[in-house]
Amino acid sequence: MNQRYMSDAKRLSISVIGASGYSGAELVRLLLRHPAVELDTLYAFSQAGKIFSDLYPSVPCDKEFLRYEGETGSDIYFLALPHGEALNLVPALTDAGKLVIDLSGDFRLKNPDEHERFYKQIKPADAWMTYALPELGRDEIINSKAVSNPGCYATSIILGLAPLFLDENSPAKVRSVSCTAVSGISGAGRTSKTELSFSEMSENMRAYKVGQHQHTPEIMQALGTSASNPSFDFTFAPMIGPFTRGIYSVLTVAFDGNFRDCSPSELYSSFYDGAPFVRVRSSMTEVRHVAMTNYCDIHIAHRSDNGPLVIISAIDNLLKGAAGQAVQNMNIMLGFDETLGLLL
Repeated sequence: MNQRYMSDAKRLSISVIGASGYSGAELVRLLLRHPAVELDTLYAFSQAGKIFSDLYPSVPCDKEFLRYEGETGSDIYFLALPHGEALNLVPALTDAGKLVIDLSGDFRLKNPDEHERFYKQIKPADAWMTYALPELGRDEIINSKAVSNPGCYATSIILGLAPLFLDENSPAKVRSVSCTAVSGISGAGRTSKTELSFSEMSENMRAYKVGQHQHTPEIMQALGTSASNPSFDFTFAPMIGPFTRGIYSVLTVAFDGNFRDCSPSELYSSFYDGAPFVRVRSSMTEVRHVAMTNYCDIHIAHRSDNGPLVIISAIDNLLKGAAGQAVQNMNIMLGFDETLGLLL
């Protein structure tokens, strides 16, 4: 473990800003059982003054939610806030020398024009932090003091596609990707909405933001291109399904060339060798295989010599898609084993 940050005498203190939402609550649950850190303060806005365990009785935590007023007393800050709010808080935390892991989309995109187009918000051109998808940027993460946690859809889709774009042994150029990804209802957050109620979603499924979802430019950026000037055709149809947690992505990839002389499964297994939370499965994966874990399961569902490749990727949107990945990033930043506190 990295002795710059940890000694036997003192565990690192952590505060969570936005701890009352689903992702924030998952952070609290994970951090309470983490052996190398100590949970310090929980901040919330509408829930300020309430006790955490009153809101989430399954988690034994008697801390009161406080309203954040600019405190910088903890060693590490997780921000689990709606898009747009972290932009105003992160600069003071980084200036105070704190380690910061932001779960919003505020710092993910390098291109401010794409941020404005997809998030409908203006941000400064320099408002960007290390994009922290551990399987693709471990070396950069470990040298960073502030990182931007990837989005949930983006995590599932990027990990499902990365070997085809980023592995020099991939034998064919990608011409197009068609993605249909189904998210559990918790992906919309804790805010009450009629269209997300049980009577509306039970036995129902629907698409939304087709071709316009804010994770689109994030996916393209991670794969070495951009949403403004893409090097391949990309179609993304996000959907919401009648289950609580999980993302199930079906990726259909067409190529200029073929995989006649290459096994996709071998390519993926080699690419993710040493990635403890990516499992390349020989059998079909399901949402329940990854629910309540920090794993991303990938299965090559179909291949042909000259036709498209069909890849299935599954994650828990609240863990590998949010809180679990944030703790994984913290572990890497601190020089810990990245699985610490996450082998649930």
